[in-house]
Amino acid sequence: MVNRYFQDRIKLRIEILSVYRKKNCELQNLVLVNITFKQTLEMNLTNLVKRNSELENQMAKLIQICQQVEVNTAMHEAKLMEECDELVEIIQQRKQMIAVKIKETKVMKLRKLAQQVANCRQCLERSTVLINQAEHILKENDQARFLQSAKNIAERVAMATASSQVLIPDINFNDAFENFALDFSREKKLLEGLDYLTAPNPPSIREELCTASHDTITVHWISDDEFSISSYELQYTIFTGQANFISKSWCSWGLWPEIRKCKEAVSCSRLAGAPRGLYNSVDSWMIVPNIKQNHYTVHGLQSGTRYIFIVKAINQAGSRNSEPTRLKTNSQPFKLDPKMTHKKLKISNDGLQMEKDESSLKKSHTPERFSGTGCYGAAGNIFIDSGCHYWEVVMGSSTWYAIGIAYKSAPKNEWIGKNASSWVFSRCNSNFVVRHNNKEMLVDVPPQLKRLGVLLDYDNNMLSFYDPANSLHLHTFDVTFILPVCPTFTIWNKSLMILSGLPAPDFIDYPERQECNCRPQESPYVSGMKACH
Repeated sequence: MVNRYFQDRIKLRIEILSVYRKKNCELQNLVLVNITFKQTLEMNLTNLVKRNSELENQMAKLIQICQQVEVNTAMHEAKLMEECDELVEIIQQRKQMIAVKIKETKVMKLRKLAQQVANCRQCLERSTVLINQAEHILKENDQARFLQSAKNIAERVAMATASSQVLIPDINFNDAFENFALDFSREKKLLEGLDYLTAPNPPSIREELCTASHDTITVHWISDDEFSISSYELQYTIFTGQANFISKSWCSWGLWPEIRKCKEAVSCSRLAGAPRGLYNSVDSWMIVPNIKQNHYTVHGLQSGTRYIFIVKAINQAGSRNSEPTRLKTNSQPFKLDPKMTHKKLKISNDGLQMEKDESSLKKSHTPERFSGTGCYGAAGNIFIDSGCHYWEVVMGSSTWYAIGIAYKSAPKNEWIGKNASSWVFSRCNSNFVVRHNNKEMLVDVPPQLKRLGVLLDYDNNMLSFYDPANSLHLHTFDVTFILPVCPTFTIWNKSLMILSGLPAPDFIDYPERQECNCRPQESPYVSGMKACH
């Protein structure tokens, strides 16, 4: 009995404990649910408060705009009355002036006509007297008296009939004020066309008419509202890729880039007319104001660089911008420098082609001239210390060459690329490598490569090589330039031709960092092709 009692008590306690735990668990779950709901509610409430605040700000702005509309409307209405009153006053003044002119002309013409009437009357009186005298003589029956009087009167009548000036005065029958007219049809059409002036339509940049050199770009544009435009304004900046664009939230707050001062561009603290959505990472929009023609040439630009251009059309009512257009300058042109050319190289008259010539030994040796025994080098006649430059080299049938750049201090008695002062793309028979400081890397290149593109971006410390025929990126050197560099060319056979001053092709204007066709393995130059060195 006792054991059963204790068993029942234990069983009851277990059930009570189980119920307690269950209730406690439900309570904890309820607390967690409450906490979750509370957090969600607080978060939603915060968002709602934020949204309400945004709506209040927007509503305040809308109310402010409504008030501004009222103010501007009253101002425009007052201006309309003022302009119309001035027009009416001008019409009244012109009316009075023309009326006075008509009256004065009338008096002048009537005075002339009155004089002509008086002259006619006088002549008529004389003629009548002469006629009466002649008729009286004709009635004379006495022959002697008739002959005596008729001789005198006959002469007077003959003279009067012969001379029209005596009997008929100078009269102008066309002077009746009929060649005068009042025609205000053109002015009426102008008055009928009176309307308020609006900002001109956005102009359009004609890319096909724009031209460029290595440091200038001439921008051409057209506008549908040419006669209502008082002036144009040209805005431009260097295109830096996606960094030129900003989110619409920036535009809505009017956060425009600052404008830097330059010799031909006007600066201001806020570019209120800048194209919305555009932002330059270096905060340097240039402005050329007060342009009266539909074209303008910008000078002093960087070589081989793409710029964004916007044209603003302006009149008294406001202004509107064209769509942004990207235009680019050409690269700096150069030729081969004969003073640095190897003795066994022949340079063409235009300075753009170099050819191996064993018989050409008349050139004197100078420290700046290439002098290698197994390689024949030449260099361009410029040293580059800024900007972006692109040139191409036509290799033709040459199978041994090295093309790149070098400092002026680079050794002239060895292949370029074997030292720390030069960087090259090189071919030795069927093998293509890139070389710097005597370190080489093979590059996968089609053996039919006949033209090589070279892009030197000095400001961004990059030297890139391309296969322009196939729009293929071959390799990019990352170089920290410390001195000006010179285009450099070395051959062992055949010839090379230089094409400089070119615009960079579109496919390499602003390339993403591409994987180059390089593989770091032992170079064939090191294993059995020592002649290339």
